[in-house]
Formats: sequence, C-alpha cells, structure tokens
Amino acid sequence: MRLNRPLAVTACGLGAICVVLGAFAAHGAGPQVKPLLTTGAHYGMVHALLALLAAAWAGTPPVRWAGWLAVIGGAVFAASLALVGMAGLRAMGAVAPVGGLLMILSWLLFAWGVVRTAPPPSDLS
Repeated sequence: MRLNRPLAVTACGLGAICVVLGAFAAHGAGPQVKPLLTTGAHYGMVHALLALLAAAWAGTPPVRWAGWLAVIGGAVFAASLALVGMAGLRAMGAVAPVGGLLMILSWLLFAWGVVRTAPPPSDLS
C-alpha cells in the first residue's frame, strides 16, 4: 500500500486545528462557547484520524474518498461550531449537519471500501 500524501498532510492539518480549538475551549473560552468548541474539536480529531488511516490504506477508491469526506466533514463541522460560538454566526449552525452527514458517509464509504478489498493471501494453505 502507498501513502496518499496529500490526504495525510490535510488530515494532519485538521488534527492540529482541532488541538488548537480544544486548547482554547479548555483554557480561554467562556462557559457558553466551551461545549461548542469541545464538540467540534472532538469530532474533527476523530475524523482527522480516520483520514490518516484512509491515507495509509489508500488502495481502493472508496477508501480514498472516505478519507477526503472525513477531512472535509470534520473541518466543516468543527468550523461551523466554532463560528457559532466565537463569532456569534448563528446561521452557521445550519451548516453543522452538512459536516455531520459527510462524516457519516465517510464511515460508510470506508466500510464499503474495506469489504471490497481483496484479503491478503494466506500462508496457512
């Protein structure tokens, strides 16, 4: 398997941003903003990790697509919650479900790609 470098680098960028969001939630955000930032950072980080896994296992198109959907969905979800909390842009709350849908699709597509991947030859035969 080859590493999908652009996906891996993008996933690492999302992970770094989520660490910043989580740190701000823990140390600088007010009590009303903290839950939004914490939730966004959590979901973004989980999906950055899924995208890294997809980048390492980029053997099938569904897995590659799953990685990109995980990064995009995680970023959209985290950013929309951050904008609601920090900038007061309530309309961005309507964008969060789009990120959520992309994250759900990324898991389903990853599973489909795994099922479609041929198993490695067995040494037991």
